Amino acid sequence: MSSTNIQDQAQGGLILVLGATGKTGRRIVERLEAKGIPTRKGSRSAFPSFDWNNEANWDECLAGVETVYINYAPDLAIPGATDSIQAFVDRAKQHGVKRLVLLSGRGEEEAQACERIVQDSGVDWTVVRASWFNQNFSEGAFVEMVQAGQITLPAVDTPEPFVDVDDIADVAVAALTEPGHTGEVYEVTGPRMLTLADVAAEISRASDRDIAYVPVPHDAFVAEVASSGAPKDVVWMLDYLFSTVLDGRNAYLTDGVQRALGRPPRSFSDYAREIAATGVWRAVA
Repeated sequence: MSSTNIQDQAQGGLILVLGATGKTGRRIVERLEAKGIPTRKGSRSAFPSFDWNNEANWDECLAGVETVYINYAPDLAIPGATDSIQAFVDRAKQHGVKRLVLLSGRGEEEAQACERIVQDSGVDWTVVRASWFNQNFSEGAFVEMVQAGQITLPAVDTPEPFVDVDDIADVAVAALTEPGHTGEVYEVTGPRMLTLADVAAEISRASDRDIAYVPVPHDAFVAEVASSGAPKDVVWMLDYLFSTVLDGRNAYLTDGVQRALGRPPRSFSDYAREIAATGVWRAVA
């Protein structure tokens, strides 16, 4: 932590959490509310509602807000994300927002372009860079594959340091509420590199089931996702992530969790044991 940040003041005003019903946003809201910190949920289902595609409601969402957690869905790599981030940052400044915490993507050039918008805003900022979440296998697109006993994903043998969403939430809450995080880029990973085959093995051990990783051709995977009725932006995102981000560019560990929180990141093994105990991964008849 640089000496120039020691004088930062903790944030005590109203915090707007975008993506408040998502993996990171939901956890951040829970933590902020547990601390008694005034929190506004930013989602389409909240009131006032927030929608990245409806700027008309942004002013109401930003009224009285001091700090914002920016989570752009489905991903900052989506074409047009930079325009949306620029428009939102400009509007936030008009409302006197004092601090921005951006959830960004590791190894994504488009995400780094969005980071620069936040960094050049003139507002205090923190960036949390993450990539593949542990919870993709229990709350996200791949949980049904685990339940079916086959993780059917593109043929990739590049290891990835999967990160736990609870760690991301803890880092974000620290940046939103504590002094000393201004100007920091926290690139967060788990403590260990895992291939998709390793993930299947970890889940198998934890759940006492035989979960196989079944590699399939990339194009066939994307076609199957599209035919399942998934939204076009989700299809695009999965195509992008498997064709680019898993090419080895992120195949290294970082110390972001340790630097931000003073503790090591959570392991996939601990995550898998906890999730297995909930029964989420039981076979579906």
